[in-house]
Amino acid sequence: MKLVSEFKAFAMRGNVVDMAMGIIIGSAFGKIISSVVADVIMPPVGLLLGGVKFTDLKITLKDPVTDAAGKIINQAVAINYGNFVQTIVDFVIIAFAIFMMIKAMNRLIKKEDVPVEAPASPPSNEEVLLAEIRDLLKNK
Repeated sequence: MKLVSEFKAFAMRGNVVDMAMGIIIGSAFGKIISSVVADVIMPPVGLLLGGVKFTDLKITLKDPVTDAAGKIINQAVAINYGNFVQTIVDFVIIAFAIFMMIKAMNRLIKKEDVPVEAPASPPSNEEVLLAEIRDLLKNK
């Protein structure tokens, strides 16, 4: 029972719950950005590059094997580098969007007044006496 209560105390701490909420929101945000990249940004980029659809770009290592009826017996082996390019663009845009969000949030947060440190107080009589004793012992 103690293990369960310790786990409950750990899981219900504020930072764990905040982290879980951040992961859930981040996941949804990632899907939105992936859609923006795949459906809005990449089609015009592909059009500018000659009508290329990035997800169709691949290097075929082995063609598919078909029978006489045209049914595929073995799938083709290919390196889908177009999906890789798409994922890199997704990552860059997500990273930039998160950077801009954090930058905006930091502007909104009021900067707390930094307390000015008081000047160092002079050493007490005991400290002065101990320093003198230390210096006398060093000289011997």
